[in-house]
Amino acid sequence: MRWVLWTLFLLSAPPVGAQTTAVLQGNVNDSSGAAVSGASITVHDPATGFHSSVLSDADGRYRVAAIPPGTYQVTIARAGFRTVRLEAAALDVGRTLVRDVQLAIDTQREEVVVQAALPLLDRATSTVGHVVSAQTVQNIPLNGRHFVDLGPLVPLSVAPSQTGFSTTPIRGTGALAFNTAGNREEAVGYIVNGVTTNNLTFGSIGFPPPVASIQEFKIDNSTFSAEYGHVSGAVVNLVTRAGTDQYRGEAYEFFRDEALDARNFFEFNTEEPHPFERNQFGGTAGGPILRSRTHFFATYEGLRQRQGIDMNAVVLSDAQRTAATDPVVGRLIPLIPRANYFDADGTPRFIGAANAQVDEDTWTADVRHHAGTRDRVLVYFGRQRITGVEPTSLGNNVPGFGQRRAITKGTLTINETHMFGPSLINEARFGRTMQDGGTFPATALNPVDFGIANGVTRPIGLPQIIVAGAVNFGGPANFPAGRDDALYVFNDTVTSIAGRHAMKAGGEFRRFHNNNFAEGTGQFNFPSVAAFLSGTANAFSITVGERRSRIVQDALSFFAQDAITLGSSLTIDLGLRYEWHMTPTERDNQFVVFDAATASLVRVGVDVEKIYRENNRNFQPRLGLAWTVTGDGKTVLRAAYGHAVDQPGTTTVNGTAGNPPFATPLTATGAIPLGAAVSLTQPIGLAPSTVDPNYRNASLRSWNANVQRELARDLAATIAYFGARGRDLRIARNINQPVNGVRPFPALSASSPIRPGATLGTITQMESSGFSSYDAFSLIVTKRLSRGLQFDTSYTWSKSLDTNSLNSSNFNVQDGYDIPNQYGLSDFDARHRLVWSGTYLLPFKGSAWTRDWQISAIVQSQSGNPVNIVTSNATLNGVPNTVRPDLIAPIRIVGEVDQWFDPASFAAVNGFGNLGRNVVIGPAFHNTDLSISKSLTIADRYRVQLRADAFDLFNHPNFGPPGNVVGSPTFGKISRTRLPTGEAGSSRQIQLVAKLSF
Repeated sequence: MRWVLWTLFLLSAPPVGAQTTAVLQGNVNDSSGAAVSGASITVHDPATGFHSSVLSDADGRYRVAAIPPGTYQVTIARAGFRTVRLEAAALDVGRTLVRDVQLAIDTQREEVVVQAALPLLDRATSTVGHVVSAQTVQNIPLNGRHFVDLGPLVPLSVAPSQTGFSTTPIRGTGALAFNTAGNREEAVGYIVNGVTTNNLTFGSIGFPPPVASIQEFKIDNSTFSAEYGHVSGAVVNLVTRAGTDQYRGEAYEFFRDEALDARNFFEFNTEEPHPFERNQFGGTAGGPILRSRTHFFATYEGLRQRQGIDMNAVVLSDAQRTAATDPVVGRLIPLIPRANYFDADGTPRFIGAANAQVDEDTWTADVRHHAGTRDRVLVYFGRQRITGVEPTSLGNNVPGFGQRRAITKGTLTINETHMFGPSLINEARFGRTMQDGGTFPATALNPVDFGIANGVTRPIGLPQIIVAGAVNFGGPANFPAGRDDALYVFNDTVTSIAGRHAMKAGGEFRRFHNNNFAEGTGQFNFPSVAAFLSGTANAFSITVGERRSRIVQDALSFFAQDAITLGSSLTIDLGLRYEWHMTPTERDNQFVVFDAATASLVRVGVDVEKIYRENNRNFQPRLGLAWTVTGDGKTVLRAAYGHAVDQPGTTTVNGTAGNPPFATPLTATGAIPLGAAVSLTQPIGLAPSTVDPNYRNASLRSWNANVQRELARDLAATIAYFGARGRDLRIARNINQPVNGVRPFPALSASSPIRPGATLGTITQMESSGFSSYDAFSLIVTKRLSRGLQFDTSYTWSKSLDTNSLNSSNFNVQDGYDIPNQYGLSDFDARHRLVWSGTYLLPFKGSAWTRDWQISAIVQSQSGNPVNIVTSNATLNGVPNTVRPDLIAPIRIVGEVDQWFDPASFAAVNGFGNLGRNVVIGPAFHNTDLSISKSLTIADRYRVQLRADAFDLFNHPNFGPPGNVVGSPTFGKISRTRLPTGEAGSSRQIQLVAKLSF
């Protein structure tokens, strides 16, 4: 049925595309204000040969669509009038810019040449977006040079929280997602040259282009156009750099070493920072293949990073090391380092370092061809190979563990633009984004050699062992694991301009192949050091057996959009989008779900047809207006409302491929000895994963109202309100949580097709019962480059609330029968945030050594994120560290590293506590990065740039969250910086840069 629909779609519809081009529009009038019809408006780029012309209509209106971002000459001509030529007209990606032109009567046949100053205001669109220019991308001090890290600099975005997944920077390769406008990290779409490149497993970017290959990008993070879809939160619209008729290129080296750096705050036992060497090097080359017709631009970038990672863990005292009564624990103790530091309370700690390394190589190529004046073709290819060792994976905090990874990523985008005429344009696109690789425990030990009976009998790694929420070693629990993904995208957009209407319509088909393998080593949780020494855990979980799945997930969408111009001051945006997020399938029918009606495990494709219902009723209206309030065109009022949905990721369903008969998921709580965990758990702890058969895709309704004002020729300000309400958000809960000590489903029924009569433990169900809200006020000031200065600054007051803040967080609900009780501050909530970023070309003149100096900076200041206080109780809901305590006294923030808050305010109880979720606020984030550069021109063709970047200029330690497990040795104490050494705000680090360009 799907292929029939897809075939009909190809045959009957203009094969949703994204606006990766710019639009220039306006009115042509004479000196009296009367409309000039039939004027020729020509947009030309001498460097590439691009050329596009239209005529003004009877009302003097004109609109030039599908212009690649760049700098152009714009010529306006009409017989009997002086020709006007606008030089250096910069057109940004995804923007509709308005330029009205007045033509004077031609008495002397002169041409009027002016330097174009296109408006800062968005007079023709209701979409709220922010363009990150090529100058910003290339020049600001970007720690790690990962373009996704520019996302938090955009208004409404926040610094990554401590509980994120893809927002947490990966060593050497940076973050793969960000939070903006109160949305989950999975709700952001990444579009490269008009093609979606999201990894539909976790929703992050599938292939992050290197900074050197990026022309510019735009982030729309509230009520975006109907042409954008499959995400509800924000759209990152990126275009890559292109070649020109002139050969050009560069070679560069970014160098960092611990000799230039300050010591991390928590490196207590050394005067010198831990070892750190980072070399990021590469080059670019671009030019003509056929002048004015075919051009190329290629990049290579390599990274070699070696680093000693800070370790700060509560460990056993010498007395405790000799007090172990369990022989298994006796064999494990040598894996835990001895204490070399004692904190103010006398708690023994290990302070040290573990070795991490990253090797990365990335290649990209952009080829563009002008096939006459009617057709343009763009092909972009990228490939990346990453290998690394990460010693702190999943919370490991003593040396010798963590994970190693080897991943290959790639992308291919193909665009063809055909102009049937100046008022009818078609843009067709194809894309493929892939990832192939795996992650494995760094230390492949065999649990049998230690006497651990967790169901693993091969040397793939020890189980992850967590003691009192303090020391964390072994594992990581979820590895080995890996996947082979490929996302295929076909989309097409038709633009038609008729009078007052600028209409777009189109569609998109996506197919995602997600092939997974996983085994895992399991996890033991010990509520106290005494319990560990006796070898008795209070919680144990593992999925025994190797799991493989081959998932296919399709999506189909259509949209129609109309921008209606009413007079010269009002534009109405009307749009409707439809999306069908097709239910995923598994090639070998290995999805197995729990059927609550019959208390049975059933096989999808054999016993039941689908894993969950089809999400095919997603009609999403979009409505907005842009009104130029004042006659001088310097004040614009904009407002918009939109409804958008998220395509579910495959992590919603891939856990069900680990159910019997293909694997055995087990969980147990109570007294669980290390040496007999599996034998005790198997008869009582079958813990299947399942999906609500009525699962719905998440949706968001958002709205905003804002006023933009041009304060000066190159300075504009915006004041805005933003609101959003999310529903049907993904959440996981235990549907077999005991009620008065009795589980609703004590065992599988005798009629179950799989494992009849087996005793059941936790049943983790993925469902769509979560919800959220977001409200924000923002003040934004933008200074366009003039007199050497360019900057963007914003202040945002916001409040984000939800039931859970991350799709991939799995089960973290306190009470599975009371989801509204989870409603509280989002993990990434930050009440106040101020960001300033900019560059300034110093006004020094004279010799080659005194001119061409530039300063660039990023300043961020943000209030703290929430901390969720929990207990180690695992008997109420089957999962430790999810049940909250009672609040027995007012919360008192002390604000010190050794005591961030008063722990006496909280008490663990034998039940669900009265404390709300995320009510304690952690440390704030303040960070300044500064760059100073000097450029030299050699022989008129070569240019050398020497630069020094200082990250965390003032060496301000941005602290991580305090320990949040009541009664643990680390409760209320902070033991690390917010991000590890080398990342934003950890400690001052100096980077030296050299670039040679021609």
